[in-house]
Formats: sequence, structure tokens, C-alpha cells
Amino acid sequence: MSPTPAAPAEALPLDDALIASLVEDATLAPSLHNAQPWLFRYDPGGRTFTIRADPARELPSTDPERRALHISCAAAVLNLRVAAAHAGWQAVTELLPDPEDPDLLAEVSLVARRPESYDELAELYPALRRRHTSRAPFDAERIESSLLDVLGRAALMEGARLAFPDAFHRRTILELSGEALAREQEDPAHRAEIAHWIGDPAEGGVADDGIPRYALGPRRRGGGAPVRDFAPGPSAADPRPPAPGDRIADPGPPPAAVAGSAEAPGPDPGFVRESAVFEDSPQLALLGTVRDHPADWLRAGQAMERVLLEATLDGLATSVASQALEWSDLRWAVRDPASAMGHVHMVIRLGYGPPGPVTRRRPVGDVLTVGPGARP
Repeated sequence: MSPTPAAPAEALPLDDALIASLVEDATLAPSLHNAQPWLFRYDPGGRTFTIRADPARELPSTDPERRALHISCAAAVLNLRVAAAHAGWQAVTELLPDPEDPDLLAEVSLVARRPESYDELAELYPALRRRHTSRAPFDAERIESSLLDVLGRAALMEGARLAFPDAFHRRTILELSGEALAREQEDPAHRAEIAHWIGDPAEGGVADDGIPRYALGPRRRGGGAPVRDFAPGPSAADPRPPAPGDRIADPGPPPAAVAGSAEAPGPDPGFVRESAVFEDSPQLALLGTVRDHPADWLRAGQAMERVLLEATLDGLATSVASQALEWSDLRWAVRDPASAMGHVHMVIRLGYGPPGPVTRRRPVGDVLTVGPGARP
């Protein structure tokens, strides 16, 4: 693990600047289609954040049960905990605090930490801005078992498990991912939803969400990595013309200047998508829990983000492959029957390769409300 800045000896004051900074760090979490389906409220009197689902950003075709929504918001909760630990605060988290309010996903209360105490979450802080989804090919170099053990521990710390499928099971996962992509191509509702979130806005438009063209990576012309191709070409089953709000999705790999930049660049009308050969034997991890309820999805989301941050600190590139998990009849087959893992919530692709580019985020002012009360 790379050296990390120490947390302050005393907790930083919870002023407006720090509250905004904590939420900004939280929103760096990954989310399906980069929909960013979260809302935050901070109550200064109780020093408590509430994290709610944003119903306007649900994906009814891709995510009808709201599994991915829970996982995405939980990843933001983990980031909030990491940022709080870095600022010298202990985050006490309660999941689904109100059974009558399913959109209220978590409450995070901040408690001053004793100067002599230690929270290892603070070590993950440098990875918050370095972790980006990489849809580029990875090298063939294998990850050492000792590092895989570290990633497994990260999942366990959040109440989930990480399993590394063997070659036979990996082939099954790749076949299921291919089947999911074929179904997606043939389903007009899925294609319409993707068109809404993927690509650049029409000329003159501005977007602070969705996946821009430069972030989708090259088309796969060889190899076996389960990298989702959001723009594989028009489907005969979906000949509809572009609808209002659809984005331009003729994506390609980011220019060199984009991959290392600190901010997401704007649309590039001259961008042309390339193709590449991906790794033949992708290194995959399955993240899951024993049960399959909304609280388990929230645990899985925090575990996923903790694994991704740990992997980033240890020099790995990452991406997630949820496509086969979005179809209920395929999801069960992703699980390894020889494993004690009851339900798989995410397939994570790991390896050595180029980091992903920065993608856009909603302004803090759009997702944060400050004041008493449980509902933003």
C-alpha cells in the first residue's frame, strides 16, 4: 500500500466548507450509468447525515428492483465514512433506519475520535480521487495471492465476501455477460434507457452525469474481458430514431491528456472510437453476501467501494461488470455453487493497466441540503 497522509490529531471543525467537502468526496462513488442516484441532508444539531435515494434517477428497465441504486448509494456512504475518518471524525452508520421509508437508505452520525485512536478507513482517502472505472485492456500479469487476500479482507470488513472464480467458472461468467449484452441489444426499453445516460449531450448541451464518450473505452475486437459495450451499434429490434434527451454515443478511448486530468473534460466533437484486443484471461472477483435483502445490497455496496479503493491504492486498475446480474434468470448462474456465497451482487474486473478517466459529477449544491429533519 502506498504511504498515506495521516488523519489530523484533532477532528477538523464541522463548518460549511468541511460538510461540502465530505459530500463532494462521497459523490465520487461509482454508480450504474453514472446516474448518481443519491441525496444528502446534514443536520448540524445532531451532526448527522441522511442519505436518500433520488427517485428521479432510478433506472426502471435496467434496475427494476433498485439493487444497483442501493449499491451505488452505499458506495457513496463508504466514501463519506472514509472522508470523515480522514478529517478526524468517526462515522457511526445505521442502514435503513426507518422501515416505513425505503428511500431513506442510511444515517451517518459523526462522533469526535480520540486523538490516540486510529481508523484504518483514513488510509483509503488518497484513493477517492484516483479511483476511476477503466474500460481499457489490462495486462496479462497475474495478481499475487497476497494482494487478493488484502482485497478479500476489505470485503469482509464491510460484511461481504469476495470470491475469485477459477477458469471454468470464469468462462461461465463471460458467457452470461455475452448473453446479457445480446438481450440488452434486443430490448428497446434497455436501449432507450442507455441512450438517455450514455454519451455526450447534443451540441450546446451540458451534462453533469452519465458516461461521456471518452470514458467508454475501445470496442473489443478480441479477448475475453466482460467490458460492457454501451454503443455496439444499432439493433434491428430497436430502429427508433433518437428521442429528445438522448445523448451522442459514438464513444472512444480518452486522449492521453484526459486520463490524468483532475476534472472531466467537455465533449469532443472530433472524437473517434477505436478498437482493441482485451485480455484473454480476465481476473475477476465476485462480491456477495449470504442473504439478498436491501440491507445486504447496502453492505455489498460499501464492500465493493472499499475493495475498489484498496485495489487503487495497491496499483490495480478496476472496472465492474454488472450486466449479467441485471437479469434475474442469469444472476443465479453467476454464483459459484461450490462457494458459501449465497448471492452475488457485483462482478469486479481487476488487473494492471491504464487508469480510467475522470467522469463528471453533480455539483454539491444539487445533492446536499443543510438543516434539521430526516428528508432532503
